[in-house]
Amino acid sequence: MTQTYDVTIPESTSRTLEEDIRVPDEALDKEFDAILDDASAKAPVVARPPSVWRDLAGLVAKIVVIVAVFGLIFSFTHGAMRNTDPDMAPTVKSGDLVLFYRLNKTYQVSDLVVLRYQGQMQVRRVVAQAGDVVDITADGLVVNGILQLEPDIVQPTHRYETGIAMPVTVGPGQVFVLGDARDNATDSRIYGLVNTQDTGGKVIAIVKWRDL
Repeated sequence: MTQTYDVTIPESTSRTLEEDIRVPDEALDKEFDAILDDASAKAPVVARPPSVWRDLAGLVAKIVVIVAVFGLIFSFTHGAMRNTDPDMAPTVKSGDLVLFYRLNKTYQVSDLVVLRYQGQMQVRRVVAQAGDVVDITADGLVVNGILQLEPDIVQPTHRYETGIAMPVTVGPGQVFVLGDARDNATDSRIYGLVNTQDTGGKVIAIVKWRDL
């Protein structure tokens, strides 16, 4: 004969059992998450290989900027021209590349200067500066009453019939210029004294056309 017993579990005891069952699950979840976080932190970072084209584009951009800055500075302080007339031969021949400095326009005798006449750039030699009295006689170029000895000038210096009146006194901020090819050069014998502020600058280098 089977006997039946009724067992009643108090409500508080049932709640405690459910909590005891859940707590280990929650602890395991937290521990698992901690393990994943630690593994992620220790995992090596794989760097992407650098892009050759991106590096090349960056290099080209830097070169372009440097060239642009250099060109801007050079154009402000310096200038370049290709000589197209024979009036400064043999010092500067037609086709030679002439480099000049724009900022210093305080010239000395024998300096080569760049100037513009009738829309054309030309190179000429300073033979007299402010305060000098220039004359051209049958003997040649005379400055302050002294005949000038110019060993590098192979042609005689003479006046032009349609040129300026001489003698002439060079005023402040002016120079008197001549071409080295004295026979037929267009220079101060034709257009007179030159204001230094109207010049392009002092010649600093001449590159011969045969060297280009």
